Amino acid sequence: MWHTKPGKFYGLRAEMSIWDSSNQENSQESGASLQIYCQDGGNYNLIQAGFHISPSLYHNKDIRFFTYWTKDLKSRGCYNLQCPGFVSASGANLVPGQAIVPPSIYGKQDYYVRLSLNQDPNSEDWVVYRHDLEKPSLLGHFPKELCPGTPRIQALTGFVNYLKNAHGPPMGSGHFPDHYDHDNKKSAYFKHIRYYNPNGHSYSPFGVPMVKLVDRLDCYRANDLVLDYKRGYMFNYGGPSGCVG
Repeated sequence: MWHTKPGKFYGLRAEMSIWDSSNQENSQESGASLQIYCQDGGNYNLIQAGFHISPSLYHNKDIRFFTYWTKDLKSRGCYNLQCPGFVSASGANLVPGQAIVPPSIYGKQDYYVRLSLNQDPNSEDWVVYRHDLEKPSLLGHFPKELCPGTPRIQALTGFVNYLKNAHGPPMGSGHFPDHYDHDNKKSAYFKHIRYYNPNGHSYSPFGVPMVKLVDRLDCYRANDLVLDYKRGYMFNYGGPSGCVG
């Protein structure tokens, strides 16, 4: 992930590449998401929205839009609409748990969805929009009580989950990030990264200190966060299957 240091943050937006993982095992999860960590007393709550492949949750290997929240990072939390939390908008273009097609194809096709997760200045709820259609489409919101306080940390995260001592699944395209992937068809990415101010307007993250976190550099990697003329602030990430431990 690339994440901010704790501070007064109100949301973020990015284009997220979509990749399938047909060889993923039932006990594995892989995906990417926008994340907000909100200080609540002495702990941080987490809300997130993104895309993942989770056979244990859906009983298939489809790529699906998902939402998730947890209190104090210790409780199990709740995916999608499994418990009170995320509220799906009426007539939403994407509903939590809904499959996404088509996926990107290595070296041939780039497919992405542009999402935002930010605090609405009026309701103070945390709204999720899709931005890659003709006009922004409200997908739903997290009630403000789930992300109440500051400071906050914002993160753009590629992730995998798997059983201890088992082999891990691929992350992103299943390839390490290519520094010369000019057509976005070889490695997963977050691009056109923007942040939000208290008034609900987006702005460039220029000058905002960011930290790169890769907890298994032997298995998965992330490029530097850079400003590209055509793709805005962006980074690539990912890695192959087979990570152990």
